[in-house]
Amino acid sequence: MTYDVAAIRARFPALASGIAHFDGPGGTQTPRPVIDAIAAALSAPLSNRGDGTPGERNAETIVTESRRALADLLGADPAGIVFGRSATQLTYDFSRALAKSWAPGDEVVVTRLDHDSNVRPWIQAAESVGAVVRWVDFDPATGELTVDHVRAALSERTRLVAVTAASNLIGTRPDLPAIARLAHEVGALLYVDGVHHAAHASVDLATLGTDFYVCSSYKFLGPHLGVLAAAPALLETVWPDKLLPSTNVVPERFEFGTLPYELLAGARAAVDFLADLSPESVGTRRDRLVATYSALGEREDVLRTRIEQGLAELDAVTVYSRAARRTPTLLLTIADRSTVDAYRFLAENKVHAPSGAFYAIEASRHLGLGDTGGMRIGLAPYNDAADVERLLSALTKFVYR
Repeated sequence: MTYDVAAIRARFPALASGIAHFDGPGGTQTPRPVIDAIAAALSAPLSNRGDGTPGERNAETIVTESRRALADLLGADPAGIVFGRSATQLTYDFSRALAKSWAPGDEVVVTRLDHDSNVRPWIQAAESVGAVVRWVDFDPATGELTVDHVRAALSERTRLVAVTAASNLIGTRPDLPAIARLAHEVGALLYVDGVHHAAHASVDLATLGTDFYVCSSYKFLGPHLGVLAAAPALLETVWPDKLLPSTNVVPERFEFGTLPYELLAGARAAVDFLADLSPESVGTRRDRLVATYSALGEREDVLRTRIEQGLAELDAVTVYSRAARRTPTLLLTIADRSTVDAYRFLAENKVHAPSGAFYAIEASRHLGLGDTGGMRIGLAPYNDAADVERLLSALTKFVYR
């Protein structure tokens, strides 16, 4: 990557604490431009959206610009960007709305690789209408969820396939375009959890082939905000329960109540921040975002490789992140030791790498880790080589103390 890592780190106030953060999969630290954008939105006149007063116009501008920014990030149409409180909330909303068209005996496919937010809403929606839930397993030895695994679960009664773009627990990235083709061949919709994926890979809805893609801006340097992307024409076919006077216009019909304008402003600033990391100084914001993710991917691979090399030297450590295509996210356990104790030891040494199942409860159980999970190490754009060495040093001390 061609940018100055030290200069980038200086733009994250939280890093002044001296903590080495490997907890990015649970939420990244926030750069100053995002903080400033949130403050600016709240400092200026702000009202419900409209065109009559400065406050109304400011709100309208924030919403419009934020939709454009997230559309650039996700390779989507701004008119297909839906904002919500969280990815979980959006998935619950859409599961209930889509289930209105299901009938008893219809089938919904979920996977054991997914975060529970892309599992339980679909199970509960299916149960409410008498639809059948079919499970797709992954290989616990390799961490792979294959196209063949998905194909075996599909039938002419399949109405929806819910799958992750990247496991938040072990980083596995399934072959989404191939899965999309299989789902569409049987007439099913594909709903993709991209919460962990969008932090590490350039997204393009058409290339992925997904019908719905949901993510959260606080995983890619922004504030807590859920974002769903879909084709506007598809959204026109989905009718949520809503208040009588609220609009029927897409995408607003899915956004219940007044939007958190300051958070939208922060999400837009996070996208701009990522675009500004691009090694290319010209081109559209979309062009620069694609370049950023390519460069970040190369840099993250280098840091991840060093972590994996260091962990391989610790005989007591077992790493479960083994898929050929994966994010820089590693789940590990330590023989005869508690990863909760390891997490606390590292925290005392100003290294944050949390322990748990991280709501990927089915994946943790399928790996034989029960509901406990393990220690998760995740990289973010602000991690550097010094962070990695501190992590490995602290973990080595814990293992051998």
